[in-house]
Order: sequence, then structure tokens, then C-alpha cells
Amino acid sequence: MTQTTDSDLTETGLAPTGTGRILLIACGALAREILALKERHGWAHMDLTCLPAILHNAPEKITGAVSEAVARHRDAYDRVFVVYADCGTGGLLKKACDALGVDMVEGPHCYSFFEGNAAFEELSGEEFTAFYLTDFLARQFDAFIWKPLGLDRHPELREMYFGHYTKLVYQSQREDPDLVERARAIADRMGLAFEHRHTGYGDLETTLGKWAAERS
Repeated sequence: MTQTTDSDLTETGLAPTGTGRILLIACGALAREILALKERHGWAHMDLTCLPAILHNAPEKITGAVSEAVARHRDAYDRVFVVYADCGTGGLLKKACDALGVDMVEGPHCYSFFEGNAAFEELSGEEFTAFYLTDFLARQFDAFIWKPLGLDRHPELREMYFGHYTKLVYQSQREDPDLVERARAIADRMGLAFEHRHTGYGDLETTLGKWAAERS
């Protein structure tokens, strides 16, 4: 078993033993959350492999990477599920999953399923100028957003990138005061108002629970 990280390929288990084994192929940004839910609910029959979270900076590569992972692992498991939302693939990931016969998490992105897709849709009309953070992004903001945009070298570009946003919404999955303060500091750096909503795991927990019950 390899050590869980936020951005690298993560594999836990991957040693099927008997019927009913389930593999979750997930975004690396969700590794901590999925492992926490596995432990909370005792889903020992579910294994996890994660693709690098940095793929979100090149969403056109997600569909191919997920499809390759499904093909590589599916013969060793009774069921394979994909723990991605659409994530900027423009429906291509859903089309690929349908063709492969595997289910994926519903929703446009993790901000939606953490909030709960129905609740997020209701909020979308009044929060179209909101910038969202999850626990992962509160920890990895510089590596995944600030530096790739060149803002560590050219902070004067901040207004160009974030000028149309009015507030930062931090959707926390865990109760962690340190992450709340990190998120607040990020909002200050971006020049945005700050709002914290503790969403927990939202539809991710519901979906994984449904899949966990679908043992062969």
C-alpha cells in the first residue's frame, strides 16, 4: 500500500480477494475524503486508485486517463466506479463511462457534489460570481492555482484573473480551524469577501454508500 498524497497517483489495497471487490478510480484531490469515508463506514471491500489531481489543469486529458485506468484494472474487480464529476470534460467523461459500462459521480464538479447537486443548482443563480475552495484546494492553492497562473511572479495579474469574482466560498469537508484560516487568507490575497460553509462530504458520501452496497 502506497502512502496517500494530495496530487500523486495513489493506490490503496489493489489486492482483490474473492467476490464483491470494488475499485474506485478517483481524482487525487478526493483521496483524503474517500479514505476518510471508507474508514468511517467500514467499506473494507472498496479499494482506491487515484489519478494525479493536477489533471484538472488539463481537463482534456482526464477522459483518456480514466479510460486507461478502467481498462487496466477492471478484470481484477467485480465492480469499478469512477469518482469524478464532469470536471471540465464537456460530457466526454460521461460518454466514455457509459461506453465502458461504469458509473461515475453525478454533477458538474466537486463543488457541486460536496454542496449537494440539488442545493448547488439552487444557489447557482445567486453565486455565479463566487470562487470555490474545498479542503484540498485550501491546502494546495499555491501549487494548483496561484503558481500555475503565474501570480507568484506577476501579482499584478490578480485583477485580470479574479476581477469578476465577488466572494470566496470555502466548502469544508472536515472541521479544521487551520484550514478555515488558510481559506480566509486566500480570500484576502484574492481581494474577495469570505464565506465558510461546512458541507461535509455531500453527495460524495451518498454515492459511495450506494456503490458500497452493490456487492456482487
